[in-house]
Amino acid sequence: MNAPIRIYVPRDAAALAVDADAVARAIEVAAEQRGLAVQLVRNGSRGLLWLEPMVEIATPAGRVAYGPVQPEDVAGLFEAGWLQGGAHPLRLGPTEDIPYLKHQERLTFARVGVTDPLSLQDYAAHGGLEGLKRALSLAPEAIVQELIDSGLRGRGGAAFPTGIKWKTVAGTPADQKYIVCNADEGDSGTYADRLLMEGDPYVLIEGMTIAGLAVGATQGYIYVRSEYPHAIAALEAAIARAREVGWLGADVHGSGRRFDLEVRKGAGAYICGEETSLLESLEGKRGVVRAKPPLPAISGLFGKPTVINNVISLATVPIILAKGAAYYRDYGVGRSHGTLPFQLAGNLKHGGLVEKAFGLTLRDLLYGFGGGSASGRPLRAVQVGGPLGAYLPESQWDVPLDYEAYARISAMIGHGGLVAFDDTVDMARMARYAMEFCAVESCGKCTPCRIGSTRGVETLDKIMAGGPAREQQVHLLRDLCDTMLGGSLCALGGMAPYPVLSALNHFPQDFGLADSPAPAASAA
Repeated sequence: MNAPIRIYVPRDAAALAVDADAVARAIEVAAEQRGLAVQLVRNGSRGLLWLEPMVEIATPAGRVAYGPVQPEDVAGLFEAGWLQGGAHPLRLGPTEDIPYLKHQERLTFARVGVTDPLSLQDYAAHGGLEGLKRALSLAPEAIVQELIDSGLRGRGGAAFPTGIKWKTVAGTPADQKYIVCNADEGDSGTYADRLLMEGDPYVLIEGMTIAGLAVGATQGYIYVRSEYPHAIAALEAAIARAREVGWLGADVHGSGRRFDLEVRKGAGAYICGEETSLLESLEGKRGVVRAKPPLPAISGLFGKPTVINNVISLATVPIILAKGAAYYRDYGVGRSHGTLPFQLAGNLKHGGLVEKAFGLTLRDLLYGFGGGSASGRPLRAVQVGGPLGAYLPESQWDVPLDYEAYARISAMIGHGGLVAFDDTVDMARMARYAMEFCAVESCGKCTPCRIGSTRGVETLDKIMAGGPAREQQVHLLRDLCDTMLGGSLCALGGMAPYPVLSALNHFPQDFGLADSPAPAASAA
């Protein structure tokens, strides 16, 4: 008897939103009616979100993709012989040959969309656990040194060297240490954390376990925003299975060393993406920024030394340990080593996730991958780095995507999210929205953020209303932004001026101002 043909239907939240479950049911019914043996695998998303649900057929020549597939397409696909890779208007060809995927460097996302997310066997068969096995053979300080040598920097936005953070925790004596994963992905246009947690949860578990071995921590927590129910379910199921087979618990892989994990839900406050607010929330308190020092690496969760890293940072650790620091370090440019999953959103034909080495440009992403605007109109501005990121005009789209290059133009790469706007956008309204976002989401701990953002909205309203005092209000807004930049306790207030000043500097006509060069000292 022939083995059943494997059919991959994503169960990622993006695919579920466009009827992936109904497509899966339609495939099962159609196969049964035709007496065909099929094995349905619910994989993660490959990240080509405009093609979801993208269904893949495992053929002798490799996986062949079809998409976007709707339930009513299924009967016709069977008639066209899609189980053998047959021709059909929805046929995309061999999955690995789709240009959008073929031109990526998938390191952290190597298994996402490829494997069954909850299959331990699938994970191990595709290179999983190799990093952990090597880590178990190394002394803790050697693991830390491997991270330092790799050049990995925090992928949550701050870009602080991961290995240095680990070294601080490892060198701080304490009776208890913790590993905390910041999965409170709240930036507009970002979804890399979600895609990874839903599509390859074991890589995050492995990365956090390696971190625990490196610094002497025995307990970890994954802080996930409550808006991610599918990610939470995938993580909890994966943790339970990992514990059952001894990947977690009192005796990790028979090493005699302990590490365990729990998932904790956040209530959706944007400020809890800031590491100290997250720790306050994790302790059961209101999410409010802590003054630093002490740093969380010295006194973090429950006052103990704590490694707190983003999902992508921790999920990148296994490949660094498996392949070696030099392998990872050789991707990228300058001090921006490795790859970053860029997330394309907004007014683009082909929104989705693109994992590339640092050094490409926004223009490469917008047109080479994004396909230009969905509206067909010229693109005008791109916000990079979430709601606190600068709005970049076309004149800056050829700056290499690397942390230092973006800092020089008063912008940030952040978590790799970008939102594109065409020429119908009103940049004054976008600037006001960014300032109002800060006012709404401020924890209220510090005056520059709490009061400054509120006064900023009022000042922007006066500028947009026009009148003889407009120039005076612009000077007031710049002074206010300078105070927020220098005086805020955390990045929420400290970076809210970036989108405001970049819009003001690059698109002055939208504010009713004459085109003129921005003051040299101003951000963006």
